[in-house]
Amino acid sequence: MEHILIPQQRAELLDEKAMAKLRDRLKCRIELEENDVSIEGEPYDEYNAKNVIQAFARGFDLNKAYRLLNEDVFFRQINLKDLFRSREQLARVKARIIGEKGKAKEYIESVSGADIAVFGGTVSTIGTVDELKVANAAIQVLIDGGMHRTAYIVMDKEKQKIIKSELHA
Repeated sequence: MEHILIPQQRAELLDEKAMAKLRDRLKCRIELEENDVSIEGEPYDEYNAKNVIQAFARGFDLNKAYRLLNEDVFFRQINLKDLFRSREQLARVKARIIGEKGKAKEYIESVSGADIAVFGGTVSTIGTVDELKVANAAIQVLIDGGMHRTAYIVMDKEKQKIIKSELHA
């Protein structure tokens, strides 16, 4: 049995209908009490359920979190609070990753194929190894204070490297 604490505002989104879908899709007994999620099932199913629920807790909708049920898809989280001490710095870097009206995040997602969630003090990505490499190259430039244009150039170069390596394989 696994227990996961999730943020209260995310727990509030899990109504009875969503919980029934989770139980059915993840093949586990899943209970929510306050913001404590308990998972019980076969070990592999528990592992998958834990990954999906952790991704949901970090800001992904359930449909994007379900991508983690594919064994070629992974979850990566960067805790921005470890990198930035002040609220102002944290807010600024989150805004840079999201971009004006969400355009930067959308562009990174469209080029990389990865899904991105910025929630609380974290930025998380879901995707294949190659998708994560491409998306995280751009995200890292933005975290380091680089311009959006630079982030997009770095991301495009990373994507081209992956394409070239696939052609030569």
